[in-house]
Amino acid sequence: MQENRFDLHILRSLRRIIRAVDIYSGKLKSQHQITGPQLICLLAIVEKGPLTATALAKSVHLSSSTMVGILDRLEKKELIHRTRDKKDRRQVNVVATESGMRLARNAPSPLQDGLARALSKLSDLEQATIALSLRRIVDLMEVNDFDAAPILETGQLDQNESPITAPDTSKHGDE
Repeated sequence: MQENRFDLHILRSLRRIIRAVDIYSGKLKSQHQITGPQLICLLAIVEKGPLTATALAKSVHLSSSTMVGILDRLEKKELIHRTRDKKDRRQVNVVATESGMRLARNAPSPLQDGLARALSKLSDLEQATIALSLRRIVDLMEVNDFDAAPILETGQLDQNESPITAPDTSKHGDE
């Protein structure tokens, strides 16, 4: 069996990221009555102005079906409302309410505070490298919407996983 199963190391890392995001989203919900995905959508609505649900879904990389549920919950909390476009009455736009704008102004980062602080201490090059690596993983997975696949469900993690080690490149085939 291959000593370095990079696929398993990557999968475990992705599961740990998803688990951390779920935990932080739960913390946001208990402290601010809004989940991470809801906050990300609300911030996008406030930043970009009136959007259709489809445009918002594309903007935050969520499926349309997921977006409908999020918008229903934001509307129930009176953080957004849906309104018909004045030029094209068939089109429905999502708009932040005054309460929604206030929450967006005062909201915590949708990124965990510890991670945000740690990233801010890295050089721009290191931050760009991390961002590009994550984007590359998404591209490799050919994910068009970011609803996590069943293989990446959250759950108990194996705390005894072996560390990642780079392959030995010191041996050249010419010896």
